[in-house]
Amino acid sequence: MNTLFEILPLLIPVLLIDIALAAMAVSHILRHPCYRFGNKTMWLVIAIVLLLFGPLIYFVFGKGEME
Repeated sequence: MNTLFEILPLLIPVLLIDIALAAMAVSHILRHPCYRFGNKTMWLVIAIVLLLFGPLIYFVFGKGEME
């Protein structure tokens, strides 16, 4: 338990960045109709359930080109 309190100051910024990326991904998914792979529902599930890597996966593989 003592180790958790030692690394907590390092985890808080990572968690905040991760939440910000997830919010940006969800916002982008809801606004844009085109995706390279899959559909809106699939990308929302990936971005929300895989909170740590889901938004990164979306921005690398799912984000479609602007029309």
